[in-house]
Amino acid sequence: MYTPPPTETLVVGCGNLLRGDDAAGPVLVRLLAEQGMPPGVRLIDGGTAGMDVAFAMRGCRRVVVVDASAVGVEPGTVHRVPGTELTDLRPPDGNLHRFRWDQALGFAQWLLKEDYPEDITVWLIEGESFEIGAPLTPAVQASVERVAREIQADLAGAGAGE
Repeated sequence: MYTPPPTETLVVGCGNLLRGDDAAGPVLVRLLAEQGMPPGVRLIDGGTAGMDVAFAMRGCRRVVVVDASAVGVEPGTVHRVPGTELTDLRPPDGNLHRFRWDQALGFAQWLLKEDYPEDITVWLIEGESFEIGAPLTPAVQASVERVAREIQADLAGAGAGE
Protein backbone atom coordinates (compact mmCIF):
# COMPACT_ATOMS: atom_id res chain seq x y z
CA MET A 1 0.00 0.00 0.00
CA TYR A 2 1.33 3.44 -0.98
CA THR A 3 1.92 5.82 1.92
CA PRO A 4 2.55 9.43 0.89
CA PRO A 5 5.56 11.14 2.43
CA PRO A 6 4.88 13.13 5.59
CA THR A 7 3.84 16.69 4.96
CA GLU A 8 3.60 19.73 7.20
CA THR A 9 0.11 20.85 6.16
CA LEU A 10 -2.74 18.85 4.67
CA VAL A 11 -5.79 20.51 3.09
CA VAL A 12 -8.73 18.14 2.64
CA GLY A 13 -11.82 18.95 0.61
CA CYS A 14 -14.72 16.71 1.63
CA GLY A 15 -17.99 16.20 -0.19
CA ASN A 16 -19.63 14.71 -3.23
CA LEU A 17 -18.88 16.32 -6.61
CA LEU A 18 -22.17 14.97 -7.96
CA ARG A 19 -24.48 16.64 -5.40
CA GLY A 20 -24.58 20.39 -6.00
CA ASP A 21 -23.25 22.41 -3.09
CA ASP A 22 -21.95 19.27 -1.40
CA ALA A 23 -19.03 19.64 -3.85
CA ALA A 24 -17.75 22.77 -2.07
CA GLY A 25 -14.76 20.98 -0.49
CA PRO A 26 -13.50 19.13 -3.57
CA VAL A 27 -14.05 22.22 -5.77
CA LEU A 28 -12.05 24.33 -3.31
CA VAL A 29 -9.14 21.85 -3.32
CA ARG A 30 -9.10 21.91 -7.13
CA LEU A 31 -9.08 25.71 -7.08
CA LEU A 32 -6.12 25.72 -4.67
CA ALA A 33 -4.29 23.20 -6.87
CA GLU A 34 -4.72 25.50 -9.88
CA GLN A 35 -3.35 28.45 -7.90
CA GLY A 36 -0.39 26.52 -6.55
CA MET A 37 0.54 25.88 -2.94
CA PRO A 38 3.68 26.68 -0.98
CA PRO A 39 6.14 23.85 -0.23
CA GLY A 40 5.03 21.52 2.54
CA VAL A 41 1.33 21.59 1.61
CA ARG A 42 -0.53 18.56 0.27
CA LEU A 43 -4.04 18.82 -1.16
CA ILE A 44 -6.43 15.90 -1.25
CA ASP A 45 -9.99 15.40 -2.37
CA GLY A 46 -11.36 13.51 0.62
CA GLY A 47 -14.63 12.90 -1.18
CA THR A 48 -16.94 11.10 1.20
CA ALA A 49 -14.31 8.69 2.54
CA GLY A 50 -13.72 9.70 6.16
CA MET A 51 -11.47 6.71 6.88
CA ASP A 52 -9.04 7.85 4.17
CA VAL A 53 -8.97 11.32 5.74
CA ALA A 54 -7.90 9.82 9.08
CA PHE A 55 -4.96 7.97 7.52
CA ALA A 56 -3.91 10.96 5.38
CA MET A 57 -3.41 13.06 8.54
CA ARG A 58 -0.62 10.84 9.91
CA GLY A 59 2.44 12.95 10.71
CA CYS A 60 0.98 16.28 9.57
CA ARG A 61 1.37 19.16 11.98
CA ARG A 62 -1.59 21.03 10.56
CA VAL A 63 -4.80 19.93 8.83
CA VAL A 64 -7.44 22.08 7.16
CA VAL A 65 -10.78 20.42 6.34
CA VAL A 66 -13.35 22.07 4.05
CA ASP A 67 -16.87 20.75 3.67
CA ALA A 68 -20.41 21.87 2.94
CA SER A 69 -22.89 22.19 5.78
CA ALA A 70 -26.66 22.16 6.00
CA VAL A 71 -27.56 23.69 9.34
CA GLY A 72 -30.26 26.04 8.09
CA VAL A 73 -28.41 29.36 7.92
CA GLU A 74 -28.05 31.65 4.89
CA PRO A 75 -26.53 29.79 1.91
CA GLY A 76 -22.86 30.66 1.50
CA THR A 77 -22.39 31.37 5.22
CA VAL A 78 -18.89 30.33 6.25
CA HIS A 79 -17.93 28.92 9.64
CA ARG A 80 -14.29 28.51 10.66
CA VAL A 81 -14.14 26.14 13.60
CA PRO A 82 -11.26 24.53 15.53
CA GLY A 83 -11.27 20.80 14.82
CA THR A 84 -11.37 20.03 18.54
CA GLU A 85 -14.94 21.37 18.64
CA LEU A 86 -16.12 19.06 15.86
CA THR A 87 -14.47 15.73 16.64
CA ASP A 88 -17.08 12.97 16.74
CA LEU A 89 -16.01 9.94 18.73
CA ARG A 90 -19.11 7.86 17.93
CA PRO A 91 -18.55 4.94 15.57
CA PRO A 92 -20.37 5.03 12.22
CA ASP A 93 -23.83 3.46 12.14
CA GLY A 94 -23.10 -0.14 11.19
CA ASN A 95 -21.36 0.70 7.93
CA LEU A 96 -17.84 2.07 7.48
CA HIS A 97 -18.93 3.67 4.18
CA ARG A 98 -20.86 6.16 6.33
CA PHE A 99 -17.66 7.20 8.14
CA ARG A 100 -17.62 11.03 8.03
CA TRP A 101 -14.68 13.42 8.45
CA ASP A 102 -15.79 14.40 11.99
CA GLN A 103 -15.72 10.73 12.94
CA ALA A 104 -12.37 10.48 11.12
CA LEU A 105 -10.97 13.12 13.49
CA GLY A 106 -12.02 11.08 16.52
CA PHE A 107 -10.74 7.85 14.96
CA ALA A 108 -7.45 9.51 14.01
CA GLN A 109 -6.91 10.74 17.59
CA TRP A 110 -7.19 7.17 18.76
CA LEU A 111 -5.22 5.63 15.87
CA LEU A 112 -2.42 8.14 15.34
CA LYS A 113 -1.75 9.06 18.97
CA GLU A 114 1.48 11.16 18.92
CA ASP A 115 1.24 11.46 15.11
CA TYR A 116 -2.13 13.27 15.39
CA PRO A 117 -1.94 16.84 14.03
CA GLU A 118 -1.48 19.64 16.57
CA ASP A 119 -3.59 22.11 14.61
CA ILE A 120 -6.87 21.26 12.85
CA THR A 121 -9.20 23.85 11.37
CA VAL A 122 -12.53 23.07 9.74
CA TRP A 123 -14.19 25.41 7.26
CA LEU A 124 -17.90 24.77 6.70
CA ILE A 125 -19.75 26.45 3.84
CA GLU A 126 -23.53 26.41 4.11
CA GLY A 127 -25.11 24.85 1.06
CA GLU A 128 -28.38 25.66 -0.61
CA SER A 129 -28.94 22.85 -3.12
CA PHE A 130 -27.71 19.28 -2.80
CA GLU A 131 -29.45 17.95 -5.90
CA ILE A 132 -27.70 15.28 -7.94
CA GLY A 133 -26.03 16.77 -11.01
CA ALA A 134 -26.49 20.40 -9.94
CA PRO A 135 -23.57 22.86 -10.04
CA LEU A 136 -22.52 24.95 -7.06
CA THR A 137 -25.04 27.70 -6.38
CA PRO A 138 -23.72 31.27 -6.82
CA ALA A 139 -23.60 31.95 -3.06
CA VAL A 140 -21.58 28.79 -2.40
CA GLN A 141 -19.29 29.39 -5.39
CA ALA A 142 -18.49 32.88 -4.06
CA SER A 143 -17.79 31.48 -0.59
CA VAL A 144 -15.57 28.71 -1.99
CA GLU A 145 -13.49 31.35 -3.78
CA ARG A 146 -13.30 33.51 -0.62
CA VAL A 147 -12.29 30.59 1.62
CA ALA A 148 -9.67 29.48 -0.94
CA ARG A 149 -8.15 32.99 -0.83
CA GLU A 150 -8.17 32.96 2.99
CA ILE A 151 -6.56 29.52 3.19
CA GLN A 152 -3.91 30.46 0.65
CA ALA A 153 -3.13 33.73 2.48
CA ASP A 154 -3.01 31.90 5.81
CA LEU A 155 -0.63 29.25 4.48
CA ALA A 156 1.59 31.80 2.76
CA GLY A 157 1.64 34.10 5.80
CA ALA A 158 2.24 31.40 8.39
CA GLY A 159 4.73 29.48 6.28
CA ALA A 160 3.29 26.10 5.43
CA GLY A 161 6.51 24.31 6.18
CA GLU A 162 7.35 25.86 9.57
